[in-house]
Amino acid sequence: MLGRILGGIATSLLFSAFESWLVAEHNKRGFEQQWLSVTFSKAIFLGNGLVAILSGLFGNILVDSVSLGPVAPFDAAACFLAIGMAIILSSWTENYGDPSENKDLLTQFKGAAAAITSDEKIALLGAIQSLFEGSMYTFVFLWTPALSPNEEDIPHGFIFATFMLASMLGSSFASRLMARSYRKILVPPSKVKGGSISFSGSIQLIGFCAFEACVGIFWPSIMKMRSQYIPEEARSTIMNFFRIPLNIFVCVVLYNVNAFPITVMFGMCSIFLFVASILQRRLMVIAERQKSRPQDNERDIEYETEPLHI
Repeated sequence: MLGRILGGIATSLLFSAFESWLVAEHNKRGFEQQWLSVTFSKAIFLGNGLVAILSGLFGNILVDSVSLGPVAPFDAAACFLAIGMAIILSSWTENYGDPSENKDLLTQFKGAAAAITSDEKIALLGAIQSLFEGSMYTFVFLWTPALSPNEEDIPHGFIFATFMLASMLGSSFASRLMARSYRKILVPPSKVKGGSISFSGSIQLIGFCAFEACVGIFWPSIMKMRSQYIPEEARSTIMNFFRIPLNIFVCVVLYNVNAFPITVMFGMCSIFLFVASILQRRLMVIAERQKSRPQDNERDIEYETEPLHI
């Protein structure tokens, strides 16, 4: 329980502090705004993708080849996190922001709530984030029992690396969109414990890889949109504000994971993703409408100031 509490705090920091730091540092150095999408894509492709593939393979070696047990990848992760902490503390500068804007936690959340209610784009962006990430984290918890319903002995590390490869391909595709777009042996279903992944499991694996490719497209895209639509002074607070319903949803799913079949869980995730796509369409319409308004205003001014010829 203590580990999950600390993990929740760490996850909120992971998906808010680093992104806010990057956007603030990018703007402080006067870099081109369109470079952010390239940076986000590289972060997902190299950071989340390539490093995650190596982590999956390394974790598989620790568990299977070296036989250090299922806890060994967690211990190795702690060591790498300590190395990362030392590098960040010694080489990164801190973004303190405007000292006059320092506010207590309650004031920050009130400001975030006001920003959300006053700007439909921020509200839509937060709803899209909660729906998609809720489905994604549900998938994270359910893909293992889905691929090994009879407790088949499947190579979790290699499968995870395959997922991350699909995510890398998705992030590479996302960079093109924003710039403008393990080999498995198929065997019959196993009814006994310890068998290889079944044929139906192999089909599911292909579907899961397609979803991970969508995840690879999602991360750099949502990061780019957050940098555009969420105000700088409240970015971290607003991003964490939307993690509240996300975490509640994940807790409800985990509490009832044995109450419903996996197909029902994945069906619910599909509905959430469909709703998120509708909201994304709405966000795109609003953004395009607001983008065209200045041009319309300029045309109106030109029309009103044009001399009248008789």
